[in-house]
Amino acid sequence: MEGDVRRRDVSTPVYENHPAGAGSSYRFRRLLAGLPLIIGAALLFPAAVSASELVYTPVNPSFGGNPFNSSHLLGTANAQDKYKDPSTANSNDPAAQFLRTLQSRLLSALATQITDIIFGENAQDSGLIRFGDQEVSFVRGIDSVQLTISNLADGSVTDIVVPLLSTGAGGL
Repeated sequence: MEGDVRRRDVSTPVYENHPAGAGSSYRFRRLLAGLPLIIGAALLFPAAVSASELVYTPVNPSFGGNPFNSSHLLGTANAQDKYKDPSTANSNDPAAQFLRTLQSRLLSALATQITDIIFGENAQDSGLIRFGDQEVSFVRGIDSVQLTISNLADGSVTDIVVPLLSTGAGGL
């Protein structure tokens, strides 16, 4: 051999041993060799990553959340509510319905009689009406009627002032 010049075999391609002319396998090996360097740089320099602290924001408006969430939260709570009130469980019972209707009609008739005594054509100036544990007393004044409804069973008292319709000298 003359002067360390190597001869190559003509059957091998030129780009196989030369980095500039290497094929795709050379580029892939080169990328894999640089991958640990890229990952290491990303881990060593976290300043390039932007982050902020976590801030809790309540959802429920009862606890400081957005008040516009209230209707949505109420709707979902009502949809999930499986509780049935025991007093409404017998609402379809015909006997219970009849009893409620009868009680309502009797109380309505009683209210009509009391209204006629206080405001009717032969209205009284004062009176006392008792039925069961209830007592209704009234006193008619110049421009109003003072009603006192007492529950004798528990001692509760309700006062109501009803203004009277006053007509002028010529009437209406």
